[in-house]
Amino acid sequence: MSSRSPRRGHLVRRLFQLYAGLALYGASSALLVRSGLGLEPWNVLHQGLSERTGLSMGLVLTVVGAAVLLLWIPLRQRPGLGTVSNVLVIGVTMDATLAVVPDAHAVATRVALMAAGVVLNGAATGLYIAARFGPGPRDGLMTGLHRRTGVSIRVVRTAIEITVVVTGFVLGGTVGVGTLLYAVAIGPLAQLFLRVFAVPPASGGSPVVATGQPRRAILRP
Repeated sequence: MSSRSPRRGHLVRRLFQLYAGLALYGASSALLVRSGLGLEPWNVLHQGLSERTGLSMGLVLTVVGAAVLLLWIPLRQRPGLGTVSNVLVIGVTMDATLAVVPDAHAVATRVALMAAGVVLNGAATGLYIAARFGPGPRDGLMTGLHRRTGVSIRVVRTAIEITVVVTGFVLGGTVGVGTLLYAVAIGPLAQLFLRVFAVPPASGGSPVVATGQPRRAILRP
């Protein structure tokens, strides 16, 4: 059997995980929007900008992602296929999901949407990061600032997320129990799903993803 077949199958799996993860990320974020109980930090900003501009959240997400990607230039960051795909795919799937999932009014339904959104977001993160096609624009901003300033990843990430949450809230974005639940749960969930979806090397052997803490690998839409 040709050695190209295993490599082709390996690449196909990685590509499937990349785009399945991005699509699921957009859909899971839309569920959090429909729950009305709070959003991920960056989506608080996206929602606030959407409220102010009249643009869809997905379109705002795409525009902000592209703007953040421009900040990679002075930081000397190099985008990968996953980086560019992040900008193009997540916003589209978020808007598509928002178009078919109505607002929830019953408390039980809202809580269920919130829980599903957080868990599926963790699964999406595992799928996308394990594909190893490069970080999302916002993660690249975080790691780029870390390398350029010498400030720890923890401090840089916290400062960025506080800034976007406060700005988004002032603009009209939703901050609530869902925001807190996301902040607490996304790390452990991402680590779990990174292990579940880890892609072994094409030549076989042990997976190289999902070792250690995923502090640098958390996908921000």
